[in-house]
Amino acid sequence: MSTASAGTPKLGVQAATKVYQTGSGDLLALDRCSLDVQSNEIVSIVGPSGCGKTTLLWSMSGLHRLTGGSILLDGKEITGPRPEIGIVFQEANLLPWRNLDANINFPFEIKGEKPDRAWIAHLLNRVGLDGFGGKFPRELSGGMQQRAAIVRALALKPSVLLMDEPFGALDSFTREEMNRLVEEIWLDTKTTIVFITHSIEEAIFLSDRVVVLTTRPGRVAKIYDVPFQRPRSLEIMATKEVFDLTNKIKMDIVGERVRPKTPERPSAEIVRIRP
Repeated sequence: MSTASAGTPKLGVQAATKVYQTGSGDLLALDRCSLDVQSNEIVSIVGPSGCGKTTLLWSMSGLHRLTGGSILLDGKEITGPRPEIGIVFQEANLLPWRNLDANINFPFEIKGEKPDRAWIAHLLNRVGLDGFGGKFPRELSGGMQQRAAIVRALALKPSVLLMDEPFGALDSFTREEMNRLVEEIWLDTKTTIVFITHSIEEAIFLSDRVVVLTTRPGRVAKIYDVPFQRPRSLEIMATKEVFDLTNKIKMDIVGERVRPKTPERPSAEIVRIRP
């Protein structure tokens, strides 16, 4: 049960700034980036390559410390990894010497906790992996491995799930299947999700809002409300409304790639598209 007061966002990103120290000098990855994510919301983050999307996500997870600013979970600052926050990476990162069941149990072993077998069985059934518990990662397809990674993250019952472009390496058919699966899981659990992707279409299909970051250093350029009812079918992706919204976001990203750097940028513009 959240302890946040009424109106407090689930995740609050406040002037997040991240500087990496490199051999050739300091690299400013995020510059005063601010964003709120509400409870039970799916927010996708898109932007030019290298704009700081993954840096922002890892900072939300507590795995990267910010240079300046803060990120809050239910109104409390995140200063390190939190059990309420699960993360799914670009690669499934399953341990090759462990079977599927043992991979899902691994986080519980680290924490010294007993897994909820009924909940894990429900998740495995939900993603179509029941009966595969004895299989090793090499015996699973890429899509099955990513399903297993989602189960591993959700097995701990996080209130926030961070997903760092988890389907980028999958073929288009499997990717569409995984997008439908994420929405189904969200409808089932109402877990707050922050999703990083390079695919604008994927962001629109999955999200309540799409956040566009500027070119590096990353700041929030625009936020688009996605007005389509859930559950969503793939048919909506062929509609004029989705086509127009995709083009608007695409033009924002293309514009950010060529826009000359300036000391200051305007505040994020909230864009609402009516269906």
